[in-house]
Amino acid sequence: MDLFDHALQQRLSREAPLAARMRPRTLAEFVGQDEIVGEGRLLRRAIEADKLFSSIILWGPPGTGKTTLASIIANTTQSHFETISAVLAGIPQLREVIKAARERRKLYGTRTTLFVDEVHRWNKAQQDALLPHVENGAITLIGATTENPYFEVIGALVSRSRIFQLKALSDDDVRRILLAALADRERGYGAKKVCLDPDAQAHLVRISGGDARNALNALELAVETTPAGEDGQIHISLEVAQESIQRRALLYDKDGDVHYDTISAFIKSVRGSDPDAALYWQAKMLYAGESPRFILRRLLILAGEDIGLADPMGLVVANAAAQAFEYVGLPEGVYPIVEATLYLATAPKSNSANDYFKAQKKVEEEGKVDVPQHLQDGNRDAAALGHGKGYVYPHDQPSHHVGQQYLPSALLGAYFYRPSREGYEAEAADRLSRWREAQRQALGIEATEELPPLTEREIEGLKQKMSGVSTRMTRTPAQTPGAG
Repeated sequence: MDLFDHALQQRLSREAPLAARMRPRTLAEFVGQDEIVGEGRLLRRAIEADKLFSSIILWGPPGTGKTTLASIIANTTQSHFETISAVLAGIPQLREVIKAARERRKLYGTRTTLFVDEVHRWNKAQQDALLPHVENGAITLIGATTENPYFEVIGALVSRSRIFQLKALSDDDVRRILLAALADRERGYGAKKVCLDPDAQAHLVRISGGDARNALNALELAVETTPAGEDGQIHISLEVAQESIQRRALLYDKDGDVHYDTISAFIKSVRGSDPDAALYWQAKMLYAGESPRFILRRLLILAGEDIGLADPMGLVVANAAAQAFEYVGLPEGVYPIVEATLYLATAPKSNSANDYFKAQKKVEEEGKVDVPQHLQDGNRDAAALGHGKGYVYPHDQPSHHVGQQYLPSALLGAYFYRPSREGYEAEAADRLSRWREAQRQALGIEATEELPPLTEREIEGLKQKMSGVSTRMTRTPAQTPGAG
């Protein structure tokens, strides 16, 4: 580096954003994440002793210290430290780093630590290219990702790394970071007379959402755009703070964990008949920009799966809400979505529609089963083959019901549908009980088979067979998730 490069680096360092200038340089300056870097913790001991021999993956939301921890490791380790951004670099750049690492190890015995920021951005082939060099010890990997590495990083790389999960910072942590920036004369605003009102401070802390970078960016905007008074003081009032950060930044990636966790919480709240929780999770999704159509699709599924015949209007309401939204759109289109959510949350519940999968399982077990002759189509082969012979038309009977055989002979007496005692289905259950008894008497059936309910895992497996693809909300590792 020549004098001009050095001068440029110095100027860029001075002109860097506040969040970059205030990045902690040592573990003593690091705020938060005591679960993984607190006194006596494994990662802290490894960093302080420069014994980070195994690769690690730092996983957590933005602004929680992933890059900062990598920077601290770079400042303390005796190994050569290299940094790559997975957004900008690919396999050619990786090969150059690996080649240099091998030469360095061969000539000087120096280890190389490679920090890959946003490692989940690399596709499977790019991650595979990294694997053998991690495995043979040519490099020690530090990967940083905002996505769940168990899904977005290849399993072989995960198995060779220690995963450390960073959490959103607490309000106290963010407050300490803001106060440190105001007090630091070298990198922060300690050399300026900045007065941050308590309510303005509370607003910055609350709206930052546990993201230190977000809080520091807002503080910087407030200080740099507020003129000093006659006494030279820069006064940051609540009004100024609100202008600097007006809306809480929600962690909500439509393809990430929070998306799946939030829709899961929403559906479980509706299923659990808690309209207040359902409205909260729905508001979070819509506020974060989730597609209303995605929410409506989930409500349609829930209406059939969890409400069912306990209230047949549930499906009607959900479908009407979906159609109404197509006519209206946002923002007023939120009303039919909310109406459907509240209706389904307060409706009686029944999951008896899942009894279908008992029948599907039995079909798989029984294989080829002939349709009883009297149920066969009599429009084509009635005369020659007797198809339809013996069928009794129910509407010819006074009660519009006849206790004739409808299942194959081998399955007579097997009952798939087990109605609940909720809402409308309780009435249907009474009628069905009478009809089943009449059928048993007419066919001389004495023993009946009450098929046991299927487990959730069995039902999910049968759903997958129906569609040919996974319908689970969770994803398989290193695969692109579906719509949930």
